[in-house]
Order: sequence, then C-alpha cells, then structure tokens
Amino acid sequence: MRFLIKLLLLAVLSLATAVAGFWWWAGQPLELRGSPVDFHIASGSSLRAAISQMREAGVAVQPLLLLLLARTQRADTGIKAGSYSVEQGITAQQLLDKLIHGKVTQGDITLIEGWTFRQWRARMEAHPDLRGDSRELSEAEIIRHLGRDYPSLEGWQFPDTYLFDKQSSDLDLMARAVRAMEQRLAEAWAGRADGLPYRSPYEALIMASIIEKETGREADRELVAAVFVNRLRLGMPLQTDPTVIYGLGETFDGNLRKRHLQTDMPHNTYTRRGLPPTPIAMPGLASIQAALHPAATSALYFVARGDGSSHFSNTLDEHNRAVNRYLRGGK
Repeated sequence: MRFLIKLLLLAVLSLATAVAGFWWWAGQPLELRGSPVDFHIASGSSLRAAISQMREAGVAVQPLLLLLLARTQRADTGIKAGSYSVEQGITAQQLLDKLIHGKVTQGDITLIEGWTFRQWRARMEAHPDLRGDSRELSEAEIIRHLGRDYPSLEGWQFPDTYLFDKQSSDLDLMARAVRAMEQRLAEAWAGRADGLPYRSPYEALIMASIIEKETGREADRELVAAVFVNRLRLGMPLQTDPTVIYGLGETFDGNLRKRHLQTDMPHNTYTRRGLPPTPIAMPGLASIQAALHPAATSALYFVARGDGSSHFSNTLDEHNRAVNRYLRGGK
C-alpha cells in the first residue's frame, strides 16, 4: 500500500511538474529567425497546417505543444486566415491569441482620381505586399478572370484607399475596385437628373472620366459637366484635349500638337462627334455626380484662367475674347 501511495504521489508530482512546465513554455518568448517575421495563413488552413506555414516563415514554435495549448482553450479549429507579423518577445500564448482573434497585418494602396488603368497596374506591380497574379495577363484576360464583358477596364476601378491582407492577389484587389465602381455608378445613375443625353450608365462613366481630367477646381466641376452635356445635346464635337492625349497613349511626349488634334482616331473628340469609345481615366464620385447632375447653364465653352479656375462662355465670340485674355495676354 505504501508503495502504491508513493507511486501515486510521484505520478501526481510528475504531472504537476509537466503542467507547470507546459504553462511556463506557453509564456516564454519564441525563437524567431528575424524580427519582425511576416507569414500568411491560407484560407481553410487547419492549425497544424498553420504551424507548418509559421515554421517555414521562421517562427520556431513546437507543433505538439501549440496544438495542445490550443486544445486546452478549445481554439484548435478557430484560427483566422490572413497575414500576420510577429516580433521578438512574442510568446506561444500571444501567438495563439493573434491567430484566434485574427489580428492580421494589412497593406494599403491608394487609387488616385484621374489615373488610368495602366498607371493603376504599375502601382500594384510595384507594391511589395501584393502578389502579382495579373503580371503576365493581358487586359482582356483580366476582364475574363473578373467575370466581366467590358470592352476595357478603363474607368471601372473606383478611386479609393484599399486595405488588404499582405500577399493578397492583385486580381482580388482589382475585383474589389470594380465592384466598388459598379455599385457607386448604379446608385448615382438611379438618382440622375432628367433629360441627360446618355443611353447607359457606361456613357455616363465615360463623361465622368472626361470631367475628371478637365476640372481644375472643385467648384467648376458641374459647370465643366454642363459644357460637355450641352455639346452632346447639340451634336457638337466635344473637342477635349485629354481624350486625344489618352488616344496617343505612351507615344505622347507631353506636348500636344496641332497635328495630333487633326489625326483621326477613336478617342479624338476633335475629329469625331459624341463620346469616345471608353473612359479615359478613373473618375471619382464627384465627377460621376457632376456628369449626372450638370449645372443649369447654356455655356458651351471654357478656358483656363491660369489660377486653376475656368472662364465659361455661351458663345464662340465670348470664348475667343476669353482665350485672348487668359492665354494670349490680351485685354
């Protein structure tokens, strides 16, 4: 009997020692390959798979002990996918808390109003926290991947700052930006003014992109919109330089010449009437609203004053006088 009692006491002591050692381990800093260490837990990963991903990244966690720690807290099936960053001094318990509560690290990227899709792609390709899955794809292939049938992605990315898990796919980010633009355009189209010369929301998007590129001052935006809407109604050519510049693409050297305005091409609004075939930039919400709610004016012309604002004219004679005054130094 004494032997059994001693054996039982020894077993209890051993168990207590093991438990104490286990909780001591849970509170000790983990060994890291560097600091910080970034890693990504793929969607649908089990805790065992997540441990493999962390160890591969440089977090020297003991797999069996972390699994046991998670099970004591009924958290072995509750970890969150995403990107994480850990620094020197983090313990196993703190690491598990991060995984349970999804304390992910995020990257961010800003799409600027007036950018082209080419500029947007270049920014994404240069971003260190985005996975470049679209790098080898043509624009047409990207459109198919996104499940759309647009003739171009130009204009279909809503300008905003986007947060994302590090090492997310750039295709996922494009999809989010497209959905954001579709939603905002649909909402704006539903509340549009009466009598506008657009046959579809897409035509409104094209106009919004022109307004975005032509507006130098916020207060002029609805007036700029009105000028182009009035020209459309009258069947006048829009005659807007940014469309020609867009059509020239990478051949444009910064100087728009008379021969450029006279060379016919799909985006030349000097040689062709109506809207160009696609947007020429990514318009912001203010330009979309302006396209759908232009100012109540009969103005058909405007010229930059040189201070960011524009002078608006109803007649060609008045416009020519304004051009002479603001561009040629006349009185």
